[in-house]
Amino acid sequence: MSSHQATSGNGLNAEQLRNSLASIAASNGIRRWDLGAACSTDISVQVDRGEPKQMKGAQRSSITVRVWNDAGLVGVTSTSDLSETGLERALTGAKEASAFGNPDDIPAFSPLATAPLATLDQPIHQPQGILRLLDTLKGAEQELLARHDAIATVPYNGLAERSSERIYLNSDGACRQQQLSTASLYLYARAEEAGRKPRSAGAVRLAYGASDLDVAGCIHEAAERTISHLNYAPIETGRYTCVFSPEAFLDLIGAFSGLFNARAVLDGVSLSNRDSIGETLAVPFLDIHDNGLHPGNIGASAFDGEGTPTKRLALLEGGVLRNFLHSEATARAFGVSPTGHAGMGAKVSVGPDWFEIGTTPGSDGGQAGLDRFKAGEAIVWIDSLSALHAGVKASQGSFSLPFDGWLIQNGEPRSIEAATVAGDIRQVLKAIVGFEGEAKITPDGLCPMVWVEGLSITGEA
Repeated sequence: MSSHQATSGNGLNAEQLRNSLASIAASNGIRRWDLGAACSTDISVQVDRGEPKQMKGAQRSSITVRVWNDAGLVGVTSTSDLSETGLERALTGAKEASAFGNPDDIPAFSPLATAPLATLDQPIHQPQGILRLLDTLKGAEQELLARHDAIATVPYNGLAERSSERIYLNSDGACRQQQLSTASLYLYARAEEAGRKPRSAGAVRLAYGASDLDVAGCIHEAAERTISHLNYAPIETGRYTCVFSPEAFLDLIGAFSGLFNARAVLDGVSLSNRDSIGETLAVPFLDIHDNGLHPGNIGASAFDGEGTPTKRLALLEGGVLRNFLHSEATARAFGVSPTGHAGMGAKVSVGPDWFEIGTTPGSDGGQAGLDRFKAGEAIVWIDSLSALHAGVKASQGSFSLPFDGWLIQNGEPRSIEAATVAGDIRQVLKAIVGFEGEAKITPDGLCPMVWVEGLSITGEA
């Protein structure tokens, strides 16, 4: 077989690739192997005051091959070469590496690698091309600049299209393949007024194709949020009831997702331990699910790095910890089934897909009729958190994070000049008062506004 046959006109051919690997493996005395591949073509543009700032096209492919030797040890190689010789080199390299495999941590095939997959409704869009993207982004930037005299620049912006493909194959007959097209738009405006500090805010939109992006909505949101921060004032340090935007609360849960991560539990870096399932972690009306299959999750994967199907998994139900996120190896250690949250590699990583956060069905849902503009007390509305990589001690539960937001007094919001919110995730989950408004779909999940009482806010002069 020539090197061109494993890739068809529109990408990879999983069946041909598997047949090719099987014959190379057989001729090299390799009985047990698997392969994970991700390939993408990306086009992106950025502009600066009407001029192209960056125009990029890139093709990426990352391929991981694992081989189990006769002693059961695993060797791993990475390659970007899917030709016959490239595959042979990868397989024989992994076979040689297997002699040095770690006997204490041996991954196996997922028992669900050949189970049926959910059908995802993901229309494939043809790319519009770099010049169309440039025109669209120039227009969006121009419109955003025209929204307010104080908006002088849109320093961060980007419009991108991606066509991607994922494959998982193994010597037991697994043959997974998924193709996907996605597009994203990002606008982050900066406003300045004489004698005042510059203020910034942004918005993002995702879709299956650039023609489906809500450009007008993105411009409107970036403008409204930026303008709303112009009239700012300092805030007094103290304890406040805080209302988290869906994006901010999802960021916070994501930063502490080690709570639900079986790999983190086994590695001793989680707040949970092996016996935590069944413990009450939160108020009795909070549900958190991980649901990579939600229709709002643009770019959903039907299977994980080990070929396990993606599914909806209850993490918290009624505030009680129900499940951990698992790979094949962690599931084996816990005596459960893999949940479809594995990466691919020598030491397999585990991570969340897409969170659904909301009220437990049949519960009272906490305080009803919450409205941040009608509260009798001063409310801090947290719009977005920053420095998540630096301000979170995931294995201890504590956080101290700068945020953008407003202080609402007597129904009037006023932007907060600069402040930090600090707390402990375990206390936050037990101090939730209730939810406000409908759950909103964001790039990271589905979540309503979340009210949390008694959080420590430090104003910074």
